[in-house]
Amino acid sequence: MIELQRVSRRFGEGAVTVTALEDVDLRVDAGEFVVVLGPSGSGKTTLLNLIGALDTASDGTIRVDGTDLSRATRKELFAFRRGTVSFIFQSFNIFPGLTARENVQFGADAAGRNDVDALAILDSVGLGGRGDNFPHELSGGEQQRVAIARALATRNPVLLADEPTGELDFETGVQILRLLQEQATDGRAVLVVTHNREISRIADRVVQLSSGRIVSD
Repeated sequence: MIELQRVSRRFGEGAVTVTALEDVDLRVDAGEFVVVLGPSGSGKTTLLNLIGALDTASDGTIRVDGTDLSRATRKELFAFRRGTVSFIFQSFNIFPGLTARENVQFGADAAGRNDVDALAILDSVGLGGRGDNFPHELSGGEQQRVAIARALATRNPVLLADEPTGELDFETGVQILRLLQEQATDGRAVLVVTHNREISRIADRVVQLSSGRIVSD
């Protein structure tokens, strides 16, 4: 489902060049729950952005669900982001002018999923009674759960999560991780990046990233 071959990402030029990723090889199959573990600055978010076509590699090849991202046109990349990958962003990125239910429904509509019950998905993340609340009426942890519910509503085959339990208490974090496990069980490729070693205990695989390189898998 996800395949990276000798992928590097550099920012800047000349003496001020910063290498965020270097010669990364990675494969994630459908149905796998993979945790990428590493400290801040190790390249975790850059890796997610490349796989999700929010950024482009400096070198190497990235294929996701049959799409070669290095050769895709802008139109193909737009269709890819809409119908193949779902993001759970560390910064939530939910719409302040929409209710929790409308935010989740937006994710479903954008992916062309017309049979999604937004309230049922909110209920699965513990927000069944908060569907009519706007983001400013929710706590940080509740906003994060809305973002997670929106990603689940797309039903896209690849789910990418950047520190998905960062704003959650322990009990809610466990609930969310179980949901992500279920997504993999249902056949999605789930890739979670985190610095939290506890999360890695429930993964099918743990890939350790350090200074832009994979040091263990």
